[in-house]
Formats: sequence, structure tokens, C-alpha cells
Amino acid sequence: MFSFKDNPGLRTQKNQGNATAGDHLVLDKPVRAPSPQAKKAVPASDLAPEKQTNAGHQNFDEKLEKIIQQQLSHLVNEQQSDGHWVYELEADVTIPAEYIMLEHYLDEINEPLEQKIAVYIRRLQLDDGGWPLFYEGDMDISATVKAYLALRLVGDDPHEPHMERARQAILDAGGAERANVFTRIALALFGFVPWNAVPVMPVELMILPRWFPFHLDKVSYWSRTVIVPLTILMALKPQARNPRGVTIDELFTRPQNEIKDWLTNPTGSFWGDCFIQLDKVLQVVEPHFPKKIRDISINKALTFIKERLNGEDGLGAIFPAMAYTVMAYDALGYEKDNPDLVIAKQSINKLVTEKDNEAYVQPCLSPIWDTSLAAHAVMEAGLDPTGPVMRDALDWLVDRQITDVDGDYIAMRPNLKPGGWAFQYNNDHYPDVDDTAVVVMALDRSGSPDYQESIEKATDWVLGMQCTNGGWGAFDAENTFDYLNHIPFSDHGALLDPPTVDVSARCVAMLAQLGYSLEYEPVRRGLDYMRDEQEEDGSWFGRWGTNYVYGTWSALNAFNVAGDDLNAPHIRKAVKWLLSRQNGDGGWGEDGGTYWEETRSLNKGSTPSQTAWALLGLMAAGEVEHPAVKRGVEFLMNHPTEDGARWEEPWYTAVGFPRIFYLRYHGYSAYFPLWALSRYRNLKKSNFKRPMYGM
Repeated sequence: MFSFKDNPGLRTQKNQGNATAGDHLVLDKPVRAPSPQAKKAVPASDLAPEKQTNAGHQNFDEKLEKIIQQQLSHLVNEQQSDGHWVYELEADVTIPAEYIMLEHYLDEINEPLEQKIAVYIRRLQLDDGGWPLFYEGDMDISATVKAYLALRLVGDDPHEPHMERARQAILDAGGAERANVFTRIALALFGFVPWNAVPVMPVELMILPRWFPFHLDKVSYWSRTVIVPLTILMALKPQARNPRGVTIDELFTRPQNEIKDWLTNPTGSFWGDCFIQLDKVLQVVEPHFPKKIRDISINKALTFIKERLNGEDGLGAIFPAMAYTVMAYDALGYEKDNPDLVIAKQSINKLVTEKDNEAYVQPCLSPIWDTSLAAHAVMEAGLDPTGPVMRDALDWLVDRQITDVDGDYIAMRPNLKPGGWAFQYNNDHYPDVDDTAVVVMALDRSGSPDYQESIEKATDWVLGMQCTNGGWGAFDAENTFDYLNHIPFSDHGALLDPPTVDVSARCVAMLAQLGYSLEYEPVRRGLDYMRDEQEEDGSWFGRWGTNYVYGTWSALNAFNVAGDDLNAPHIRKAVKWLLSRQNGDGGWGEDGGTYWEETRSLNKGSTPSQTAWALLGLMAAGEVEHPAVKRGVEFLMNHPTEDGARWEEPWYTAVGFPRIFYLRYHGYSAYFPLWALSRYRNLKKSNFKRPMYGM
């Protein structure tokens, strides 16, 4: 990996322009971006500012300040004793349902816990009998099949009204045979469907050469960590112990042995049809693969898992990979006291979140993300960046920087030294570009020279992860093998980790905040990538947050701190779009259904976190004086809170995989609204009307 640190004599703008995707450049003394405040003023809004009396201003300002201080106090009080923040991360019912299924697969049933999980699952059932992927979403057949099975396993009678409604919803949607691939794999493990109901994923893929069309290096980190233990299960084809002998034949429209159309073309393309035909061939020949090669492949899969077992944080630090690992070890006959099996089970139990009357299972934990974002919020609110609260938080983050493990990203960046942060407590093989950029901006914002070494290592790593198109993915570089989305196994459409605007915006913003100018090649290419990705209506797609409000906020932050012209057409279009999406109550909201083209503009209500993103985006575009901004601020000021602490927000405003898996970060309503209100206060008091930071 080429670095100017190795050859200081090459620090010229001409050389900066010669970087390739495999090389990156580091400036010890970066060229500062033009001061955002030096730009000419944004044209006055078409709407005149509201007229208020001095008394009205005073009352408004006093109320705003009181709310900021109150929420800042709550956020600080929620800091853990060692300095970090961590909030619950909630998905849909599939994760707790799969936890119950895992216990019955192993015949290791914790009855009191399962009954609490069942209370949680029943509470989330829709009136139509199904279960959604997110709050107030539509019934999803795969989630509903898993929820129904979990409730049957814990003892719910199929003739109870809620079970009858669920069964009818499934049948009306085409029966359990129409559930997605991962659901049918779960059903195959219980013997409810034959193994030809799922695509062939032979464990022999572990020994395929890299030039082969399918290789683990060509899929995303989350796919990699799930596929490897899963291929062991698909090779061995074990069956769950199912100690209560539960069956779910009632969920199918036909006897399972009569169903021939299990597999469908996930994209409807020509290539999808070709892969369906290929799978038919593999279904015939796969049972006859040589045993010696199979054993070698299984051992290679076990080596992969062992190297990345990650202690009590688990393989990939995500629930599906952990659960498949436990089942694979069990299928291979590991004794219950085997250290690898014991630690794998412990990693799953860390995700269990138990309340007084109910419980659920988190898909993973989010301490790095929560801590870095909370740090930005409390600094924006005015907390001393050198005081004990921030010092403890930032020191905790620095202690978790990954500096001595080469992650899977080296497949595409073989000479890139580590320097990033994971999303979870520990996940050294899979640092997250997005988290890393946010952490760096927090460290830099503190102004402490103590963090300079960490910032430099992280900056090197982020620069090295930039893709050839100018953007950044979340965990991998150049993960754009689009043809793989056409294989039958990829009916979820989430096999890859290509560059996205939101992650790219964070990286550009990080570089700009550190002082890299518009003329710096990686910054320029990143901004060009974002301009090219702008939607026709002026918004940007949000891959990791729901949805266009999130993407647009992210992009506007980057353009602002990079010193882009806020009068430019792409900025004005984005502002116009944000203003057009404001609700009558002053807030903003987007539904998870916006990831489908036919419901692209779906909005069921304003949410605190999405309102905060819209406000932060508008202020990044120089619109702090716009009346719409004040109305958004008033929405947050008047929105109910949970016991006086964080804002109430039952909505899912984040995404694991669009259209497949949605997330509710419980911390979003704690730090994003505080952040937006504090920035509004700060900019209103300042002579400058543009934020100075990348977030």
C-alpha cells in the first residue's frame, strides 16, 4: 500500500491525482478546505421568517435551552461506568423466533425465558394475523411462518384465535412454501420440508479458487459468516430434536412432497433462470460428491469459523452466524463441554434482552455506533470535550481500535494495514467503514492531541477502502459482483456490500473535517460519486437508515464540510426535496415501505430521529433561518418523551437489509434529536450559519 508517509518528497497535488483504487495518499499537513463560512450566502428563502415579539423569542429560547439541558443530562446519565454508551437494537420477530427454534433444535429449552419471548411475539402480531418486518408494516410471510412455528414450539394451541388468524394469513399469502430461502432452510432442519426445497450451497465452495464465479471473497461479510457454518449443515442435513414433536403441516397449501416449484427466480432475469437450471443439476449431483473432498471442505469451513469465533461476541458478532455455528458444531458431534461450542452458545446468550414480563433477542450489539454518535450529540450540546464524560468515552473508543488483525477486507486490499473500528464490542475481522469515519470525526472534534495516532491509522485505512467508483462500502471494497444477486440462494437480495451514498458521505465528511480539500483526489472522487447517485427528485437513497431523509442528510453533511457551493443545483434540489417532505406537524417521517418503488413516498407519521436528520441536513445546506427548520425544532420540543428521558419512537428508522430486515435503534431517539436541537441553538447564536463539522 503506497503512502506519502513513506516518501514525503512526493507530497504534491500532481501526485495526489495519480492514486489508484489499490493505493491511497496521506497528507501529514493536509490542505485545508475553504472555510464554509467564506462561501457566499445562500439565497433568502421564498418564505419570510416568522415575526415574533421579543418575549416570544425569549420564551422559545428558554424552553429550547431547558430541553437541551434536560436531554443532555439524561444522555450523560445513560453512559456506562467505563465510558461507553449502548442501547437496545431491536429487529423483527424472526430473531427471537429463531432463538426458540434453536433451543428446540438442540433440546435445550429454557421454559421461563421462552414463555417471555412468546409474550413479545404475540404482542407484535398484526390484526390480520401476520407479523411485519417493522412497526406498522405489512404482514411478511417469512416472519409470520417463523413466529407461528416458535409459538407452536412453546406450546400455543393451533386452535387458539391468534394462531388461527396467523395460519389463515399464511395460507392467504400462498402457504409456507412461499417463504424465503432462509425460512425454508429452517423448516428443512426441522424436517418440515425436503432439502430440495432450498438451493444447493455445497460446502465444497470452501475450496473453490478465487477466479471461480462464486467465492467467499466475492460476497459481503455478513453473507460470508452466515454461509460458512450453513454449508456444513447443508452438507450433513441434520434434523432438529424437536422434543415435543411439533408439526406445521397446516401451513402448506399442498402436501410438501407434491410441491415442485420451491425455487423461484429472485430477480426475474435471464441469468436467474439460468441459475435455476444449474441448481437442478446440482440437486442431482451434489449427493455424489467425493467424501474425501467433502471432509476437506468441512475442515476448511471449521478453520474459517475457529479463526473468527470472536470469543463471547461470536462469529461475525451477528445472531444468524452464531446460531448456525452452534448447530454446525452440534451436527458434527461436539460434546457439550467443548470450549468452542460453549463460547458459541455464550455469544448468543449475550443477545438475550429480558424484561419483567417479556423478552426478545437482539440481532447484534451496537456499542461503537452508539458511543460515537452519542459523543457527537453531547459535544454539540455543549459538554466539555476535555471533561471526564468525553474523555472516558473517547478513551473507550480508542482502546477498541483494530490495529493488529488483518480482516477479510485484505482479499481486495492485501497491503492495507488495519486501523478501523467494528460496530460491536469486538469483531476484529470485520471493521466497519461507517463506524470508523464517525469515530474519527468525534476524536478530531475533541481537539485532543492524544488521539492523533489513532486518527492517522484510521484515516489510512478508510482511504485504502475507497472503491474504484469513488464510493465506499460498509465492510468490503469492490464488493460489486452483481451477478451473484441472481442465484436462487440470494432471494433476499442482500448478498453483497457495494458502495453506498450514506457510507461514502461519512468518509468524505471525515476527510474534509480533517482538512483535506476539494482538490484532494479521494475527496473529489467521493463527491463526484455522490453527485452521480442523486435521485431525480433531489434526494439520496439511504442504505443503512430509513431512507431518503437519511441518505440526503448524510450527503448534505459531506458537501457542506467539504466546502461545496451551497447554491449549486444538486444542493438546492436536495433542500427542495427535504422541504417538500415535511409533515403538517412540522416533523419528518419515512416508512420502511419506501424501499419498494410502488410505495417510495410512504409516510405514516413523523419520527424524532428522522426529523432530526432532516433538520441537520437543512442546516448543513445553510437553511437554519428557514421557517421549516423552526417548525421542525418545535415538533421535537413538543414531542412526548419516555419518562422524561429520550423521545418516544416506536418506529423502525434503520435498516439491516432493505425490504428484508429492519432495525430499531433505541438510542436514535436519545441522541439525534438532542443533536439537532443543539445545532439549531448554536447556529442561531453564531455569526456563521453553516456547521463546521462533518456530522
